[in-house]
Amino acid sequence: MGLVEINHTSFTVADVDAAAKWYCDVLGFEVMSDMHRPADYCEAVTGIPGAALHIIYVKGGGYPIELIEYTAAKGVKIDTATNNIGSAHVAYNVENLHEMHKDLIRKGVKVLSEPIPITQGANKGGFVIYLEDPDGNTFEFIERPKG
Repeated sequence: MGLVEINHTSFTVADVDAAAKWYCDVLGFEVMSDMHRPADYCEAVTGIPGAALHIIYVKGGGYPIELIEYTAAKGVKIDTATNNIGSAHVAYNVENLHEMHKDLIRKGVKVLSEPIPITQGANKGGFVIYLEDPDGNTFEFIERPKG
């Protein structure tokens, strides 16, 4: 008994169809599945009375992201700024970060900085940016050092 491997990361979004389109059009992800889950199942799993979910799995860089819209028992928008306790982000290793950065800006993505040189740690010599999806979920893109 114990942990085996990571299955996916999940983000709750306001409009799952719009979010999936953004992930595919802007980041080049692909849709893996699209399903509606009934309230009795959702209540049992989440512990939220009346919850019903529309879930779309998307995949990019070989890693699945589960996008969830609560179609019943909707919650409220929280402040997902990375300095808030409980906030999380997903980090991807990328190639050509400077070109990706320019492309993301052209597409209107909220990118939080220019590519920043990494000066210490495991990725020293590389570059990094943070960006947000339309719901404020944070991604980190890292171009690892060459050589």
